[in-house]
Amino acid sequence: MSSCASTKSIVYFQGDSARYSSQEISQKYVPTIQSNDLLSIVVGSLNTEANEVFNTPNTFTTASTNYSTTGGGARLQPLGYLVDSDGTIEIPLVGKLKVAGMRTTVAADTIRIRLQNYLKEPTVIVRNLNFKVSVLGEVVRPAVYVIPDEKISLPEVLSLAGDLTIYGKRTNVMVIREENGKREYARIDLTSRNIFESPYYYMHKNDVVYVEPIKTRINATDRNVQLVPIVTSIVAAVGTLGILILNFTK
Repeated sequence: MSSCASTKSIVYFQGDSARYSSQEISQKYVPTIQSNDLLSIVVGSLNTEANEVFNTPNTFTTASTNYSTTGGGARLQPLGYLVDSDGTIEIPLVGKLKVAGMRTTVAADTIRIRLQNYLKEPTVIVRNLNFKVSVLGEVVRPAVYVIPDEKISLPEVLSLAGDLTIYGKRTNVMVIREENGKREYARIDLTSRNIFESPYYYMHKNDVVYVEPIKTRINATDRNVQLVPIVTSIVAAVGTLGILILNFTK
C-alpha cells in the first residue's frame, strides 16, 4: 500500500490507462507585446548602410544579468527597443508606434509597412528579449529562464530546470502571476491530466513557479540542522582529548 501511494504521488499526468486516448486542446495562449517589454527589431533591406540606423539598438553594448540555463553570471545584452508605459516604441524615421497588444509578427508587419517609405523591399523580425520565467524550490536547477520563442508550457519550464527532485511536491506546484494590476496564486497538480486544461499550463511573462518540498524533506533538513552542532561538538571533544593524550604521553 505504501508503494502504491508513493507511486501515485510522483507519476505525472495520471488518468486513463488506455494505450491511446485523445483530448481537445482547450488552452491556446497567444503572447502579445506589453509595456516594459524589451524588443529586438532586426531590419533588412537592399541598403545595408541604411539598415544600421534601425539595427543599432540590437548591438551588444551593455552588461546585464545572465539569465541562462545555468543561471547567474554577467553577459552583454542589446539595448533593444523598450515599450513605454503607454505601449509605444520609438523607431528612427518612423517615430512613435503603438505596439502594445500586438503579436510580434503583427508588430513586425506594421513596422515593415512604415519602412517602405524609406527602404527598398524591407524585412522586419521582432523578438521579445525579456520574456522570462523564474523557477524556485525543489528542482534540480532553480534559476530565471529567458524564453526565446515567447511560448512555453509549465512542464517544459520544469524540464529546463532539470525536473523536480524526488522531494518536490508534485500535487501542489504554485504559479504566481502578475497581470492587469493584480497578483494571482494558482496551485497546479502535475499528477493529474487536468493540468492541460488549466489557464496556467502556458507560462506568461514574469511568471514564478515554486515547487514546495514534501514533509520528508523538511523533517530530514531539520534533523540535519539539529545533528550538525552535536557532531561538531563530538569532533571538537575528540580532537581536544587527542591533544591531551599526546601531551600526557610526552
